Amino acid sequence: MSIVSRRFSRVVVFGCFALFLLVASFGAFATSVNINTADAGTLASELNGVGAAKAAAIVAYRESNGPFKQLEDLLLVKGVGEKILEKNRAILVVQEQN
Repeated sequence: MSIVSRRFSRVVVFGCFALFLLVASFGAFATSVNINTADAGTLASELNGVGAAKAAAIVAYRESNGPFKQLEDLLLVKGVGEKILEKNRAILVVQEQN
């Protein structure tokens, strides 16, 4: 095996290992956000595309209309559209308050 082949093999192995670590880290750091219990600060800091105003609107909607029954109910909140829902679907959960 030539020197070039060995170096190439090492680069490929290292690249695969780095990719594995990167993919594994996404699952390790993912947190779930319960849209029925999270406060506005949590919603604003954890959700992509949701700032203070949209987070406050989500909490206000929940307080006025009761708990969300499914994730798609977020679309009823002014300012929350399909794109925001899809960006955050993996970390959003709907659970009743205990």
